[in-house]
Amino acid sequence: MAVATTIPANPATARLNDLLRRAREVKQTSSIDPPLQVSALIEGDEGILGSLQGGKDAPDIESAAKSIFYSTLASIDISDPSFVTVWDLLDILQYCSNRDLCSQQLVLLLIEELLDGLSLTGCRYAFTFLESRRETLISPQSQNKNLVILRLCNELLRRLSRAEDPVFCGRVYIFLFQSFPLGDRSSVNLRGNFHVENVTTFEEYLGASTPVEDGMDVDAKEEVSEDAQVTEKDDVPAISETPTAKPPTMDINALYPVFWSLQNFFSDPPRLFDTENFKRFKDGLEATLAKFKEVPKVIQTVGTSLPTSAESPSDGGYDELASASNPKYLTSLDLFKLELSDLAFQRHILVQALIMIDFLLTLTEKSKSKPYYQAAQKAMQYPFTLNDEETEWALGIKVSIANYLQEGPDGKFYYRMVDTVLSRDKNWVRWKMANCKSFQRKKVPTKDYVDSKSGAQRAVSNKKGTKSRVSSDLHFLSNTDPQNALSQLRHDQKFVKPSPQFYANLIRTIDLDLDMADTEEEKRKLLDTKSSRTWRGLRLASQGQLKSFDNIEHGKGLEKLPPVTLSSEATGDENAPNASEDRDSVPQEQHPSVEEQRAGHQDQIMADSAE
Repeated sequence: MAVATTIPANPATARLNDLLRRAREVKQTSSIDPPLQVSALIEGDEGILGSLQGGKDAPDIESAAKSIFYSTLASIDISDPSFVTVWDLLDILQYCSNRDLCSQQLVLLLIEELLDGLSLTGCRYAFTFLESRRETLISPQSQNKNLVILRLCNELLRRLSRAEDPVFCGRVYIFLFQSFPLGDRSSVNLRGNFHVENVTTFEEYLGASTPVEDGMDVDAKEEVSEDAQVTEKDDVPAISETPTAKPPTMDINALYPVFWSLQNFFSDPPRLFDTENFKRFKDGLEATLAKFKEVPKVIQTVGTSLPTSAESPSDGGYDELASASNPKYLTSLDLFKLELSDLAFQRHILVQALIMIDFLLTLTEKSKSKPYYQAAQKAMQYPFTLNDEETEWALGIKVSIANYLQEGPDGKFYYRMVDTVLSRDKNWVRWKMANCKSFQRKKVPTKDYVDSKSGAQRAVSNKKGTKSRVSSDLHFLSNTDPQNALSQLRHDQKFVKPSPQFYANLIRTIDLDLDMADTEEEKRKLLDTKSSRTWRGLRLASQGQLKSFDNIEHGKGLEKLPPVTLSSEATGDENAPNASEDRDSVPQEQHPSVEEQRAGHQDQIMADSAE
């Protein structure tokens, strides 16, 4: 590497030169990728810049870096393999900036100087460095760094032609979109300005030789009788008109100035706020759609397209319709007939019309009453309001365009893609009109997270020991032969099925307690207990004498069942008392409690599972 002798001899310059020498040993290739492993340049415990530190030494480090950078640019061409010194220097400086040893935007400033001094061919190659180091360059983000990225990319886009360099322009835009967060206001047109500089020129003088005297005045001959109106006037019938009446279409020469004049409205929508201009736009769009439906369709094949001001991509992997790249169509009258038949051309024009119609529909009285429109900036609150008749036309022509776009090869897929993009753009417009309120949630503070976590743990923790539902004493298993343990669990006495009579006795007891209850709370608890035990008894009685339930009066419970349901034959329970026995003679102690019943039921389940 040739280094000019004008470089000042200071410790920062000597250290950077030493690191670049080590970099040539670590990174053997001369390409941009892979990035230089800066940590491999450090020997032992030394710092990246030796004894130099940030703060007071930062100006010396930046001055030394610029001196080496400019001297290398002056002596080495970007196509030379030794130009890898520049990429190594930028990687080293980025490593230092991440550790606050120099300015965070130093690398971006040097790249900006590099792109300004290179040709477009060199910029295409140098821009690869930005793309490959994007995550490192933009992290962490800062306002000063974002401004440099925005200025750098905008200056590069001014030098490029969207017609001649569409791919490179796309790379720059993608880099911009990936470098800024989605909700960043720097990429938003808050003032609602339109690209009025995008002027479409065409052969307007041809209008004098056509039946239409003015390029846009398609109604100049309204005094002609209705019987004599043919191609001189764009008299497209309304959408509600019957399909049997085929609408007349304009002649190619008459349609030519009307069609290309639509581009002036597309680039400057506020022009439609004038009543006469809106009528011209309406007539021109209807005439264009009618002509599109009439002409034969021509589908471009891969690698072929209509003559435009930019070459279409000829990559065989592209879709046939997607291969037609027309950033700016030629407006020659000789090509107009061919362009009208091109399906890709038609779709591009109609998508422009859909965008314009969506803009007009945001100006209806209903849309203007929405909260997001009321909160919009004054520049985006237009004084124009679409009346009912104009709104009906806009909705109707939108449906007609949508139906037409779904025709042809992959038409439904194409329209679904367009509709999805336009729907998302509506949400984007609302966000801009609402003054770009941030939709990103702030990070939860560490203290709040810890408090919430501990609170959730306390809420689910067992404050008191949960009583086991299995209340049977299993200590006998320790003194029992393991081979006989299972048989002990299956013993008949482990679970005694209650009878309906058991619950009937309990209900009679509850009825006595209800008569002696003093408070409403006590009565409520007794009634709940009675309902529960009535349901349990009826469930047991239903196993053998379900037909007896017809004798139960409405609103009555277990105590009204016939006596036959209380026998062992009716319930299938051998332990149930016979009907001939006195009901009151059955001692309550002979029947297990509710907890004992649950415990016995659990024992039976465990025994069945083991079996």
